[in-house]
Amino acid sequence: MGVHIRNEIMPLKKVLLHRPGKEIENLTPEYLERLLFDDIPWLEEAQKEHDAFAQVLRENGTEVVYLADLAAAVLQDETVKPQFIKQFIQEAGITDPKISEAVYAYLENISDPKTLVDITMAGIRKKDLPQTDTVSLGELTNQNYPFLTDPMPNLYFTRDPFAVIGDKISLNRMYSVTRNRETLYADYIFKYHPDYKDTKKLYNRDYTHSIEGGDILNLSEDVIAIGISQRTTSEAIEELAKNIFFHTEGNSITKILAIDIPKTRAYMHLDTVFTQVDVDKFTIHPHIQGPLQVFEITAADKNEELKIDKLNISLEQILEKYLHLDKVTLIPCGGGDDITAEREQWNDGSNTLCIQPGHVIVYSRNYVTNELLRDHGIQTHVIPSSELSRGRGGPRCMSMPLLRAH
Repeated sequence: MGVHIRNEIMPLKKVLLHRPGKEIENLTPEYLERLLFDDIPWLEEAQKEHDAFAQVLRENGTEVVYLADLAAAVLQDETVKPQFIKQFIQEAGITDPKISEAVYAYLENISDPKTLVDITMAGIRKKDLPQTDTVSLGELTNQNYPFLTDPMPNLYFTRDPFAVIGDKISLNRMYSVTRNRETLYADYIFKYHPDYKDTKKLYNRDYTHSIEGGDILNLSEDVIAIGISQRTTSEAIEELAKNIFFHTEGNSITKILAIDIPKTRAYMHLDTVFTQVDVDKFTIHPHIQGPLQVFEITAADKNEELKIDKLNISLEQILEKYLHLDKVTLIPCGGGDDITAEREQWNDGSNTLCIQPGHVIVYSRNYVTNELLRDHGIQTHVIPSSELSRGRGGPRCMSMPLLRAH
């Protein structure tokens, strides 16, 4: 019960996944940019690849739980279901009262909670509901758009909507409206599910500034790293830091390393360019090493203020210092070759999921980086990746660890 994560590498005991569903089949070329996709995965093959991912986890002693199952368990409570439906409609941006009533009746009439969850994730097409005689001006000017509620195709990247820090969570405010709706499921799970409802929050989805789980790395019991990225703002990091240091009891975190990375889609989160693969080894995209700025955030002595210091030493030296290691090895994505590094980083060659020290799950397509990992003594658990990778996220992106050994 509950959550507990204090590092990136100790044996992974329990993980939250989302198996890609019908939301993928509601992607069309015209709306890819709106839904934050670059391509359309083939659902049947993506599900096979995702099942292979889950199987590798199970074979290595990890319990796999699914987002839709946990949300469905919550919605079995008939007092929670109508509240969820109303909030879902509101956050989907439906303002026309007649359409809102029609969508509510459609969803409320679904008796099976799992089916209800799947439909809200997949998106509701206009043709799914009976046509009304009257329409608003807004509807008349938006007749060609096929959805009443948008699909959520990014859901299989379970890393981002929330992040576990110790025995607490950051329930995140996502960068885009498209993805912020995904956090609704975690919100209900951490409010109502018997296994998770007592989990304390360090950040909440109704805060102003965006932060996403792919930017949060638990380096040790007392140090976390957070990327200042396209998706996570410096203001959010400061707000999270104040909550950790001053407003929540029982925290062991004493230092936060804020790592400034390029603000582009290719370098979307910190974990797309930097992940830990062993006690003293990390993968890194070589193009970020030169301009990288790292800041140490600690609690000042008084008035609940933060102390922020720029670290003028190399990333290797920073990691050695804060993890109390004699030597740290950075393994370059693509072996350091510019073309290979760019290609394999785009396909998440640096986005590994460590399931125990020196054991990582990787995409098959990043064969240069995978071979380099093996050369450094890392055991790679390779999964197929032709369709999953089209969503721009790797094994770490697709997983939300809930429990690790410590």
